[in-house]
Amino acid sequence: MILAMTLNPSVDISYKLEQFSIDQVNRAEGTSKTAGGKGLNVSRVLQQLNEEVAVSGFLGGSLGDFIRRQLRNLEIRDFFTTIDGETRNCIAVIHEGKQTEILESGPMIAAEEAQQFLDQFTYQIEQMGIVTISGSLPQGLPDNFYQKMIGIANQHKVPVFLDTNGKLLKKTLQGEHKPFLIKPNAQELAEFAGRPLDDEKQIINVLNDPLLMNVPHIVVTLGARGSLIKQNEHIYRASTPAIQAVNPVGSGDSVIAGFAAGLSRGLIGKEWIKFGMAMGVLNTMEAKTGHINPENIDWCKKQIGVTLLE
Repeated sequence: MILAMTLNPSVDISYKLEQFSIDQVNRAEGTSKTAGGKGLNVSRVLQQLNEEVAVSGFLGGSLGDFIRRQLRNLEIRDFFTTIDGETRNCIAVIHEGKQTEILESGPMIAAEEAQQFLDQFTYQIEQMGIVTISGSLPQGLPDNFYQKMIGIANQHKVPVFLDTNGKLLKKTLQGEHKPFLIKPNAQELAEFAGRPLDDEKQIINVLNDPLLMNVPHIVVTLGARGSLIKQNEHIYRASTPAIQAVNPVGSGDSVIAGFAAGLSRGLIGKEWIKFGMAMGVLNTMEAKTGHINPENIDWCKKQIGVTLLE
C-alpha cells in the first residue's frame, strides 16, 4: 500500500468570473469545491492507476468532514488524525485568463495532536510499501517534523518520496535521515540553492550539492521543458511531448504518483522515468486536478525521450 501524506489539506474553492472588480460585488458564473492538497492529488492518481492507497495528515471541523466524505465517495482509505482546529479553505478566483488565489494558513496543531499523529504514523508504516509526503507544514509543527517522519519510515525500511518548498526541503535534508526521492520544480530548487538557476548546467551543479549527495533519486520538473533526473550517480534528461495543456495544476503531484506507482511495480531506470513523467503529462491534458486517463499511458510513454547526460 502507498500512503500519501498531506499534513495541511484544504477545501479548494474555485470561482469563475468574467471580470474581477476590486471593491465591488462580484458574482461567480461557476463554483467548484473539492478536497484539496498535494497529497490528495497524489492519491487520486494512484487510485486511477489501481494502486492500493491511503491518505493521512490532519483534519478538523466541518471542512474536515467535507474532505472525509469526498474520500469515502472515492473509496480512498482515510488515515487522517482528527484535530480540534478547523481545516482551511483555499480560494482561487479565475478571471480574464488569470488566477488570483487566497490561501488560508490553516489550523494550529497542538503538541498532543502532533504526537498522536506520529504514534499513528509509526503504527501505519508497518502496512506501507511507500510513503509520499507533499506540501507545507501546518502551524504549530516544528520545521524538523518531516525529518522525524522520514526517520520512522527509514527505520521500517519504507522509502519516502518528499515534495515540498525549497526552504523546508533544505531544512529537512540537513537532518540525519534522508528521503528516497525528492521532486523539486525549478523554482523550488532555486530556493533551495539560494540563487537563480538559469540553465541546465546550473541545475546539474546544484544536484551535486553535498546536501543532495545521499538522496538516491532527484526529479527536477521543468514544466514544458520536461525534467532532469538524478538516479544515484547518473543524470538523465527527460523530454515530454508537445500537447494542448488543459489544466497543468497538480501535474507535479501526478509525477510523484507516477514514480511511486512505478517503484511499486518494480520499474527501474529509463522505464521508471518514462512512467513517472507520463503521469504529469496526462494530468495536464485533463480538466480536473489530479486526474489522468489510463488509456493514454502507453501512448504517452512512447512520446517521452530519456537521455543519459552523465
